[in-house]
Amino acid sequence: MSSDFLVRLIGMIAFSILGVYWGSSLGQIAVFNSPTRYTVEQYSFTFGLVGALVGLILSPYLSTRPIRAVKNNLGRISPQKLFASLVGLVAGLVIAALLAFPLSLLPKPLSEVLPFLGVLVFSYLGVSVFAMRQNDLYAMLKGVSSRGGTDSTNDSSGAGWAESRTILLDTSVIIDGRIADIARTGFLPGSLLIPRFVLNELQYIADSADSMRRQRGRRGMEVLAQLQKEPTIPVRMSDIDVEGIREVDDKLVTLARQLRCPILTNDYNLNRVAELQGVTILNINELANAVKSVLLPGEILNIRVIQEGKESGQGVGYMDDGTMVVIENGQRNLNQQLNVIVTKVLQTAAGRMIFARTEERMKANQE
Repeated sequence: MSSDFLVRLIGMIAFSILGVYWGSSLGQIAVFNSPTRYTVEQYSFTFGLVGALVGLILSPYLSTRPIRAVKNNLGRISPQKLFASLVGLVAGLVIAALLAFPLSLLPKPLSEVLPFLGVLVFSYLGVSVFAMRQNDLYAMLKGVSSRGGTDSTNDSSGAGWAESRTILLDTSVIIDGRIADIARTGFLPGSLLIPRFVLNELQYIADSADSMRRQRGRRGMEVLAQLQKEPTIPVRMSDIDVEGIREVDDKLVTLARQLRCPILTNDYNLNRVAELQGVTILNINELANAVKSVLLPGEILNIRVIQEGKESGQGVGYMDDGTMVVIENGQRNLNQQLNVIVTKVLQTAAGRMIFARTEERMKANQE
């Protein structure tokens, strides 16, 4: 039985009782003024039916719907902002209580109105000011705790230091699989947050009829299992959701703006949309390109030519980090290990590309 249905039944009974009571009172007045029209029982029965109908329709809008709306709005607020607002509310109420006594000594009606207005004004000011300075408040509390704690140096090397920052995970980066290795190295300064709607999308992919998508979804499930088993990687699964939005990418961007946290993703479209809305993006592909080997023209590489290039006579090989090496006149050395000399390094949208020549070709040109 749903909560709305139960509330409708209770509201129908309560409003019907009120309707009967009001109908009886109005019926007695009406019968007294015009005794030949309707009886008291007819008034009570009619108002009772109207009250039952009103209670059946309006009860959820007066009880469960507002509570659910408040719960959803509170769920969107970050814990840091919620804590700062609570502290501000307490501070505002304390100030209003201190001012209530001198304000009550004023002549009427000021002594009756001003204490109540003081509670409203100082509560609002406390919540708004503390929420606006939430980052300063958190930094101050963190500094006090780090000075007062005896084991702060030990906590900074474990999972405790990472709890100060949250990183949202996209479905694409979970399926990719490299997130487990990167998080294991400790280069991600924060706890990893996986919302429920991302898990639902991952499960939908794992249950897909397409075998390739199904394998990718199951690999994502295995990656999450690995992350949860790592004691040094804070991973949190949350039921937090964004109401009124259906697309997962839009939910991630909105949630990142509300929590003021970055999104870890490999999705190019999500990357562009999030940047336009001022959300920080951590892209694993960009990280992979950044940590690739830096080569300069003139350096020597040992590369195995594995396929032909697009141009005539070209050969193509790959470094250990996946960087493509295009070798001039390397086609004749297909499936052979060669020492090549770097001639040019290009950075493209797809990654870094290296052009090289064989040592024999370079010596021939010099001669």
